[in-house]
Amino acid sequence: MTDATGSPALAAAFRGRRAMITGGMGFLGSNLAIALVELGADVTIVDAMIPGYGGNLFNIAPVRQRVTVNFADIRDAHVMNYLVRGQDYVFHLAGQVDHILSLTDPFPDIDINVKGTAVVMEACRHHNPGAKVIYSGTRGQYGKPVSLPVSETAATQPLGIYEITNLAAEKIVEAYHLVFGVRSVLLRITNTYGPRAQMQHSRYGVANWFVRLALDGQEIPVYGSGRILRDFLYIDDCVRALLTCAADERAFGQVFNVGVDKPSTFAELAEAVVRAAGQGSWQLAPFSLERQAQEPGDFYSDISKIRNLLGWEPRTPLADGLARTVQFYREHRAHYW
Repeated sequence: MTDATGSPALAAAFRGRRAMITGGMGFLGSNLAIALVELGADVTIVDAMIPGYGGNLFNIAPVRQRVTVNFADIRDAHVMNYLVRGQDYVFHLAGQVDHILSLTDPFPDIDINVKGTAVVMEACRHHNPGAKVIYSGTRGQYGKPVSLPVSETAATQPLGIYEITNLAAEKIVEAYHLVFGVRSVLLRITNTYGPRAQMQHSRYGVANWFVRLALDGQEIPVYGSGRILRDFLYIDDCVRALLTCAADERAFGQVFNVGVDKPSTFAELAEAVVRAAGQGSWQLAPFSLERQAQEPGDFYSDISKIRNLLGWEPRTPLADGLARTVQFYREHRAHYW
C-alpha cells in the first residue's frame, strides 16, 4: 500500500474514475498506477517500452491483472486519439528523460517531449476536452538558480535540450489549458528516488544509482566538493503530489514545485546510502565534462505554494526513504540489475 491510499479525499476523487498514464511502465508511472488501482480507479497504462528509459513489466506486478496496458508511442496520433476517449484523468509522464543523451543527440528529446506532448494534447482537445491533464516536468527547467529556495516565479533558463524540451512541453500543455479549455496542472519535480526505477545505467536517477553501487559493494563517486545541495524526494511523496493536484480543482491552471525544502549535500546523500545499505563506500571525484556542462550548483525547491494551497508536503525523511529503497532492490534486484 502506498502513502496516498490512506486518504479518504483521494479515494473519493478516484474511485470508479478512469485514468490514463503515459509512460506508465516507468519509475513514476508504475508507482502512480499502483496507487490509483489501490484507490479504486480504472487505470490504462501507455508505454512504448523504449530500451533504457525504465519501462519494466515487473514494475506493475502487484496490479498486472487490474490494469489495461497498451504498448504504444505517444507520438502516434491515431492511438492517442483512441486512448484518451472517456478518460477522466490523463497523467502525462512519458518523455525522453536522459539529459546526458540530449547533449549528444537532441532529436529524441524534441521528437518525444515536444511532438509527443502536442499529440497527446491534440487528442484531448478533439476527443476528450473534459479530461484533466497532469503534466510532470523537471526542476531542471529553472537552470542555475539566482536565489534559493527556487520558487515557481523564478526565471526559467534551462541549460540543456532535455530541460528545454520539458519547458516547451509544459508551455504546450499550458496553452491548451488557456486557449482550448483542456484543464491542466503543471508540476516541476525534483530529484526523485525509490522502488521501481531503472538501475542499469547512471545517466539519470542519481540517488538510486548510489543505492545500486552500494548494494554492489562499490565505491560511490561524489562529484566536485560533495557540498552541492539538492532536495531528494521519495517516490511515494511524489505520487501523492500528483494525486493531490489531480483531485483538487484549485490546482488546475497552476504550476507547482514538487520537492523537499530541507536539502542534503551529495556527500550526505552518499553517506546515508552507505548507512542504509550497510555496505559500500564513497569518495570525491572530478566532474566529467558532460556533467560539468549541466551542473546548476545548489538547488532546492520552494514548496510553499503547493503546501499552502493544497496541503501537500513531503513526509518521508531521507533515511527512511533510502531504507525502503534498499530493501526493495535487495529483494528484487534480479528484475533491475
